[in-house]
Amino acid sequence: MDDQQDASRAARLSAIEAQRNIIVIGGSAGALDAMLDIVAALPGDFPGSVLMVSHIGANPSHLPELLTAAGPLAAAHPETGEPIRPGRIYVAPPDHHMIVENGRIRLSRGPRQHFTRPAVDPLFRSAAEHYGPRAIGVVLSGTGSDGAAGLERIQRAGGLAVVQEPANALYPDMPRSAATAITPDHVVTRAELPALLRRLSSERMTKEAPAAMHPASADMEELERPVALTCPECGGALREIDGAAVKEYRCHIGHRFGAKEVLDGQIEEVDHALGVAVRVLNERVELCRHMVENARTGGRTMGVRHWDRLRAEVEEQLQILHQFLARPPSRAPAGNGENAAQELETAPKRRRAAAK
Repeated sequence: MDDQQDASRAARLSAIEAQRNIIVIGGSAGALDAMLDIVAALPGDFPGSVLMVSHIGANPSHLPELLTAAGPLAAAHPETGEPIRPGRIYVAPPDHHMIVENGRIRLSRGPRQHFTRPAVDPLFRSAAEHYGPRAIGVVLSGTGSDGAAGLERIQRAGGLAVVQEPANALYPDMPRSAATAITPDHVVTRAELPALLRRLSSERMTKEAPAAMHPASADMEELERPVALTCPECGGALREIDGAAVKEYRCHIGHRFGAKEVLDGQIEEVDHALGVAVRVLNERVELCRHMVENARTGGRTMGVRHWDRLRAEVEEQLQILHQFLARPPSRAPAGNGENAAQELETAPKRRRAAAK
């Protein structure tokens, strides 16, 4: 009997795996009604998972409550590390990119993309990487071009690209950008979206996933080599002056620096930025203390816990900053240009020779 149950369960899972059961949806201004229409049309026994990003920035969001009220599936802001389950709707929380990795959700406060966090592209790229042909990407109404690059990644991975008809969108920029960047598999009106997604998510896949692409999370969080150094005077790009015996850098306005002077300018800029960070974090700790006392006086237990947790997080960040600031910066030795660079290169050799 157990063997029969195991075989039946494996058959059901295999059938689910063979379907396009990961729907990732991105939108901004004007997308709410389309999102509500989509979830209202999904059945209570929907075997797939829906992940949504709306450009809410750091503002409070009631989108999960609205989506839950609109249809039979439960919607929520996920916790990082939460497993992706069928029949659930996951909504990117404020000020966090939502990424899928190995069957789980990861939240990130990585760099803003397209001037926003959460952004659509990080979710779409990660869905392409980890789900390939099982993914359906949907770009809805909104401003800007977010979602176009991610939708192209989904299509390249064997998934389907769906775009709301730009002329039918309240804000056509996002769907128009996506439809211009690629040839979508489907371009439909808002009224046609729910039935289309129900049909696509029930179809058996006919495409195989191509070779694995570069991980989506690395695209977002790994630092790249700078295109140019920055001028300590004006913030413009510096270029190296060719043909000089002493290495110098010049910006397009005309400011010139030796290597040591560029380094000193970088150290000064870091010190200023860290000073601002310490001031703001210290003030945030004090604000949290005020709010804890305010909530305690008002008898709001949940408020006390909330503000106390925020205070503890900020104090931890402040402690890390203080530890970093306690380390003296590495400055170049006296001199300039090539002389300073040579001094940096030969100093370790001289110390080793002295030790002998």
